[in-house]
Amino acid sequence: MKFVIVGYGRVGSRTARILEGEGHDVVVVDNDYDRVKRAETDGFETYQGDGDDEDVLLEAGIDTADAIGSFTPDLNVNFAACMVGKHHGCRTVLRIDEDYREDIYEKYAADVDDIIYPERLGAAGAKTAMLGGDFNVVADLAANLQLTVIEIRDGSPAIGKRMSELDLPEHARVYAHGRAHESLTIPLPGTELEVGDEVALIAETERVDDVRSALLPTTA
Repeated sequence: MKFVIVGYGRVGSRTARILEGEGHDVVVVDNDYDRVKRAETDGFETYQGDGDDEDVLLEAGIDTADAIGSFTPDLNVNFAACMVGKHHGCRTVLRIDEDYREDIYEKYAADVDDIIYPERLGAAGAKTAMLGGDFNVVADLAANLQLTVIEIRDGSPAIGKRMSELDLPEHARVYAHGRAHESLTIPLPGTELEVGDEVALIAETERVDDVRSALLPTTA
């Protein structure tokens, strides 16, 4: 598969390396000379220019790409890049920072395929989003971390709580969420949990029991 990565910062660079390591073709677009040179040194085809410039993205091959991930700190640039990608038939993955209000998430979520917020997901989430949400594959996670999927049952203390309100152990993160009988996908902080939902979480192995205690009924 071919991917265009806009922004070669922390999330963009790691996502690019993970995708390349799995055999995919990755093209990097960034308007910063130093980051472009770093991407070139890392072995990527690069284009220097603004990520929201359609001409630059066309030079980078957006018209033949499978997906675009825009991971700059500028939400407007990210959204514009994704809209160019959408116009050319790409899967679109948008970075948004976690301190934005819920209505901002919902506004942008309606127009892109997936939203990632690096404070929770980082490169692992960006990669799975660009590949279409295959949350069963977490080979790039550290050995001391564990992915666990929990069904929200009657009596769970999490029912009615938003993702951002969950009382989870330190360093535990929600990775994906799905309603009953639906596929798992990237959750938004304002999503309220209901009976039958499934939640995928990443936690340190020794804290998995604490995660279960925070989400399962006391009788489970």
